Amino acid sequence: MDAVHRFHRPQLRRPVAIIAFEGWNDACEAASSAAAWVLNGADTEGPFAALEPEEFFNFQEHRPTVEIDGGGTRRLTWPDTRFYAVKTGGERDLIVVVGDEPSFRWKTFARLVTQVMSDEGVEEVVLLGAYIGNVAHNQPTVLSGAATDPDKLPAIELEPSQYEGPTGIVGVMMEACREVGLPAVSIWAATPHYLAANANPRAMLALVEKTSAILRIEIDTTRLVELAQDFTNRVDEAIADNGDLADYIEAIAHGDDEFGLLDDAQAEHLDPSRSRELLVEIEEFLRDQG
Repeated sequence: MDAVHRFHRPQLRRPVAIIAFEGWNDACEAASSAAAWVLNGADTEGPFAALEPEEFFNFQEHRPTVEIDGGGTRRLTWPDTRFYAVKTGGERDLIVVVGDEPSFRWKTFARLVTQVMSDEGVEEVVLLGAYIGNVAHNQPTVLSGAATDPDKLPAIELEPSQYEGPTGIVGVMMEACREVGLPAVSIWAATPHYLAANANPRAMLALVEKTSAILRIEIDTTRLVELAQDFTNRVDEAIADNGDLADYIEAIAHGDDEFGLLDDAQAEHLDPSRSRELLVEIEEFLRDQG
């Protein structure tokens, strides 16, 4: 069975692509939600292609789900990777690729994704990622990146990522793009560690805005700007009466380096046990307000 299932062949003008995966690369669901935001605001009729999941997923970890519609019909949904075509109305159309991080055969998986993009004439790719960082919710979202051509990063105003260590499917996708000569950039947003259990529209907004600038396509972020501001206001409200947590976040915001890390002197004045209690309080507050 062919791993690539094509439903139709879209007619696109100089297409570019956005790719985001749920899972290890997707702290606070910021990357996958940013891609979903682009799709939800676009004129698209559904995926034009998908990767069959059988070869790439452990179904005990990524179980299929069952839904029942109003007529009582049961529908089984499998974890998969979907390719959507978006007509932008501008000079460049868009392909959005979304799905779960696969369990197996990452090289084959990444090469199949790049094969579909190459078949459709994609000229440039942006991969989205997010990680848990020691950053504050009320400061500009820290973005870093990597590129198949590292010399491009200064021009698009992205700090080079200094991360070394285990990688996820985004890193493998970057290598697959490099193999076939497809220009690619990965954008990584830092999300506050004390809000790790919550969706983060500020990080989503930063990823969408940077993607729009890199690919030179218009993406309406009006509502997302409002959601990001509401998110900040709700967190501020949650910490208003918690002096310890407010001081903790203030220390992060005014850390000694660009990532807002606490220095030893600041860390000595924190009460870790109380900080943990307050983090639970703020998470509970946001869940109640959501």
